[in-house]
Amino acid sequence: MFLTPASRLPAQDSPERLDRGRFTFVFYPHDRQLAGSLASSALATDTFPGLPRPTQRVTIAIAPDRQRFRAWAGDAPEWGSAIAFPQSRRIVLQGQRAGSDAGDPIEVLRHELAHLALHEYLGDLTPRWFDEGYASYAAGEWGREEVLMTNLALALRGMPTFDELEESFGGGATAAQSAYALAYRAVAELALMDRTHGLSLFFAYWRASGSFDAAMRQAYGMTAVDFERRWRVRTRRQYGALALVSNVTLAGMLLLFVLTPLYIARRRRDRRRLERMRAADEAAERAAQAAAIDELLGGAEPREGA
Repeated sequence: MFLTPASRLPAQDSPERLDRGRFTFVFYPHDRQLAGSLASSALATDTFPGLPRPTQRVTIAIAPDRQRFRAWAGDAPEWGSAIAFPQSRRIVLQGQRAGSDAGDPIEVLRHELAHLALHEYLGDLTPRWFDEGYASYAAGEWGREEVLMTNLALALRGMPTFDELEESFGGGATAAQSAYALAYRAVAELALMDRTHGLSLFFAYWRASGSFDAAMRQAYGMTAVDFERRWRVRTRRQYGALALVSNVTLAGMLLLFVLTPLYIARRRRDRRRLERMRAADEAAERAAQAAAIDELLGGAEPREGA
């Protein structure tokens, strides 16, 4: 199993087990409440878009800390918060001590369960970009689109191909987040192309033929190349302009933030200089008036008193 041997842990850290439906949760005492919530959510939402209801049993291990998550997750990327192992039908995710970057555990678990459901039906047919895009779509990760709204690369460099998207998942946290968002957009686009059947016919054709392109032709009447072109054009048109506007707006706000103090300081200097000039003018005017009065007094003849 993937748990740290009990001999290496204090007695009070003994793992516990919870069996609910087809799910088995393994966790430590401080994650007992989290395990119960995850089990209830998993049972209540155990169907996935376009797929038959999964039947395979799944083991979910809740890591008590970051160190043991890294040990159990194995080759998971450093920035990952959970990982699914389709061959052994198990999932490892972080517990309640995880940082805020680990995400909503219910959403994270559904994302990983979607990976397993997709693999149960299609095996190893799916490329990485589709696998991740489908898991995000099934988990309702609408926030993925926010990444696209601020992705200036869409406006400046254009959309990647599916092959380039596949490679992006190994390019570090920033590149991967963009890849997840683009993959999500591709699967969502695919699902919208058949509002009656969604992805169900496409998945059935894909399973029967073993070919993504053949399934595209049968389900949607277009080739995989046509769909890739459609996805690239529509995504860049929808989000590239938003990203450009967002970044221009941000740059404008940053410029305003930098220039405003300079403008205020300039106004204050101008105001002080104007006040000094005004004071000097008033002083000169008073001196001229005094001189004029002195001259007037000096030229007047004295009068004897009455």
